[in-house]
Formats: sequence, C-alpha cells, structure tokens
Amino acid sequence: MSQHINRRDFVRYSVLTALGLQFLPFQGLKAAASDRVRIAHIGLGGMGLAHMNWFANLPEAEIVALCDVDEEHAGEALSQLKKIHPDTKAQIYTDFRKVLERQDIDAVTIATPDHWHAQIAILAFQAGKDVYGEKPLSYSLREGQLMLAAQKSNNRVFQLGTQIHAGDNYHRVAELIQSGELGKIKTVRLWKTGEPPLIEKLNYQTPPPNLNWDMWLGPAPYSEYAPEKCHFTYRYFMEYSGGVFQDFWCHIADVVWMSIAPTGLKSISAKGEKSEGVGDTPKWIDVDFKFKKLKIHWTSTPPPVQGADKMGIGAYFEGTKGNLICDYSTIAIHMNGQTLTDIPEIAKSIPRSPGHQQNFLDAVKSRQQPESNLEYARGMTLPMHLALISYKQEKSLKWDAKKELFLKDGGANELLFRPYREKWNLIGA
Repeated sequence: MSQHINRRDFVRYSVLTALGLQFLPFQGLKAAASDRVRIAHIGLGGMGLAHMNWFANLPEAEIVALCDVDEEHAGEALSQLKKIHPDTKAQIYTDFRKVLERQDIDAVTIATPDHWHAQIAILAFQAGKDVYGEKPLSYSLREGQLMLAAQKSNNRVFQLGTQIHAGDNYHRVAELIQSGELGKIKTVRLWKTGEPPLIEKLNYQTPPPNLNWDMWLGPAPYSEYAPEKCHFTYRYFMEYSGGVFQDFWCHIADVVWMSIAPTGLKSISAKGEKSEGVGDTPKWIDVDFKFKKLKIHWTSTPPPVQGADKMGIGAYFEGTKGNLICDYSTIAIHMNGQTLTDIPEIAKSIPRSPGHQQNFLDAVKSRQQPESNLEYARGMTLPMHLALISYKQEKSLKWDAKKELFLKDGGANELLFRPYREKWNLIGA
C-alpha cells in the first residue's frame, strides 16, 4: 500500500538540483487523491517528455492525459510514464481540444512548437485550466497581451517553463544587485554563443501517417511537409520560431528582470546575418536596447569583459562601484581590485523556490501566482520580440512602452502580430 505524504512532508523529502531540473523518484510516496493536481501534457517532444517526467515524480501531481499531434510521441510518452507509474490510467489524445473538454483536468503543460503556445494557453484559461507553458511565452508580442488578458479574466495560474529561474544562483545574483553594493547598474551585457545547424535543403514529402501535419502547422502559414521543418529543427525557421536568440533569450534575460526589472524601453537596434542553408533565423544577432536609466546589449559572441570568454551564455552587470558576471550556476564579483564569488554580509532576502514544478503545483492550490508568472514573463519576453522585428526591418526602432507600439512606424507595428490561418484561428484574434 502506498504511503501518503502531505505537502509539508514532501518539501522536506524532496531533493532538487541547483537548476531545479531533476528530481529523485519518490517511490512509495503518494499524496492523497483529494490533494493531487490532475495534469495533462500537450506536446510530447523532448521538452514535453521532460515535463511529464518532472511532474510524474511529484507526489502531488497525477498525470491523466497525454496529447501530441504525432501519435508516436504520445505513445513513447505513455511507455515512459508506465515505467514510473505502472498503474497509470492516462489517456492518449492527438487533438488538444479534446483534452480541454475534460472537466476533471486541473492544469495542462504546453511544450508544442512556439507558434502554438499562445492559442492553447488562452483556450486552456477559458476552459478553467491552469497552465505551465514552455518558453518562449508566445510567437508574437500581441499574443502575449492576449494571454495576459485571458489569464486575468479567467483567474488562472500560469508559470513559464524557465526552470533555471528556480535555482539558487539567480536568486543570489538578484540579492547582490539589489543590495546596492555594486552601485547603480548602468549597463548589462547578455550573450549566447552558438549558431543554428546547417540545414542544406528541404526534403518535401508526404507526411508520415502518425503525424497530423495540418494541425502541427495550425495558425502558421501553410507549407508542404518537410521533416526539416518539423519537431526539433522547426525552431530554425521564422514561420515557427526565432532560432537560437528566441530559444535562449529568456534563460539569461531572466536574471536581469529578477534583479532589476527594467522599465521604460525607448529604442531597439538589431543587426545580424541570416543562417546559412534554408533555415532563415539569425546566424548571429547583436541588439542594443535603451531603457530608462539602463542599457542592455545582446551579442552572439562573449563581450570583451573579464571572464566572459569562458562562458557560452552569461550576463555582465556594470555598476558604478563594481561589476558582476554570472551564468546559470556561477557568480564572480569584481570590485575594489578584488574578485569575489559572494559577499556573505548581504543577507538572503529573497525566498528560495521549492523547485520549479513544485512552485507551480503550490500556486495551483493556493491560487497565488508562481515566481515565473505570466505578467512577469511577458515583460521579460517583450524585448526579444522587438529585437527580431528590428532585425527583420534592418533598422533601429523607437518604442512607446505605455502604448506598446512603435513610434511612427506602421510597418514595424504590423509585425507585432501575425494573423492566423483562418482554419486555425481558434480564439477569434
């Protein structure tokens, strides 16, 4: 017979990595049925399987549905779930709308390609479901606005899948920056190295029988099926994503928004080069953002600052009294001619996470928004959308942060939203 465990006991027994990415299985531990959150997973590729495994190992979660437009993905997910819970009664679906019709589901996770994130989340909110959504938040800026409005009007909980947000390192960076020991932060430099893979050609063919290609495309422009455009490598085509930049922006920009919460964005200037081959996302992209009293620079190569050359991804905070460089798990502080890994005198003032996925479950039960909530995630994601528009337009752009519109640039404003294919405009946008 399974031993029951309440939330207080669970937090005591849980073992998390510093990144909040892995859990030890809680064999024999199971929350009472009345205390469990019933979850459906929508999108079961690499990240979708990770979602399922994370939640399957949390005693307070019960996985009741698995959904993917690719039947093989759904079948593989069910096989993996049975290894964790041999007695699972989870059902398989290929149409997420059937999942949302179920009244017994409390929450869904979304790990579809980027161009589906917003509509599924909005429809889930309207169906009374809470949402754990994979990054990026949405394909377009306007979608983020629609998501926030739907979430608030339906009083739902949302968490963005930036698992690194739960780690101690980002919390500590925020405490150090907010302490004022480095003085006023005037400039932040962000970077992520790495180019898109070379995709030499598109091999157009009949979609495999296990894949509903028309639904995979959904709101995106119609295209004949090519395996290079589907599943993982979709992210290197602008129809569905924004490449390396869109994939990693929120992971490292997150520490800036946690630490400073930039406001008053005024201008965006991006330049870059299209990737080689048939993929059309940036091979590299450099962006200059001007906020009120703050400048943020993004580059595809490490900036010429101490320690950056050893980091494939990182953030460098330039203060009037000192500098701080960090990545997912390390911190180095440069001040007064010294290099420090911490300033112990600065107290831990920001509550630590019980783990990213546990934070979501706690929020579902308490009805309080989690750390990576939608309003926070939208503000943090917004500059990424604007940078890609500046890149596409090949010019600098002025921004009205209150109206969330470009100044005197109708062409750029048209790119704040991409109209959906009529058949797949499920929210009347």
